[in-house]
Amino acid sequence: MREVTLRIRHHDTPECEASARYPEVTLRSVSSMTGRGTERKRIIELRGPGDDIDGFLEAFREAESVVEAEPLSPLEGFHVYVALVVDAERWDSIAERLSDLGIHYRMGTTITAGIERWTLYLEPDDDLSAVIRALEAGGNDVELARNVPLSEIERPPQLELSRFLEDLTPRQREVLAVAIAMGYYEHGGDVGIETVADELELGTTTVWEHLSRAEAKVMAGVLDRLET
Repeated sequence: MREVTLRIRHHDTPECEASARYPEVTLRSVSSMTGRGTERKRIIELRGPGDDIDGFLEAFREAESVVEAEPLSPLEGFHVYVALVVDAERWDSIAERLSDLGIHYRMGTTITAGIERWTLYLEPDDDLSAVIRALEAGGNDVELARNVPLSEIERPPQLELSRFLEDLTPRQREVLAVAIAMGYYEHGGDVGIETVADELELGTTTVWEHLSRAEAKVMAGVLDRLET
């Protein structure tokens, strides 16, 4: 298996266009896209100067595919979490293209200065040239930044982490990601289980059960790493 990193200028998409206008802001995906029908939800994190984050959000909301982009934390300091709702029929996603191609990729994609950075994990029979051609469809610019066999990487921590995160169900990953993004685990914070449940539109008991099971699996994975 090989680790491949691509830099992609994803033209005519709101996240890349806003990022190009505000290059000091970095967007990071915190959760996967969830939901049914045409509207899908995601949590993102924006880092950068406060005024630039304000401008980024204003530019982002101008896109027809963006239904809602509401901060989950105060627009103060250097970063903010944002609850994003998009029209899936208008939203062009690199993640969806990679999934259609059957390609493994690292979660937590970042976008800076209009460039999306994606790390892929290719099997021996995956055709990198074909993957790049598929991503270039629609006029996107794709640059190969890294192409290294995993055996030559001394310690790929993200891949090791994903190994036990894969044990989580999609719903457990979603609930855990939203809880983290909203500050549920921050010491001295005022975000309780009810707040997380309201954001997810689920009952508090359901959210508590998902978090408990997710926490148990994550802690078991951490313990395995500590004992190796």
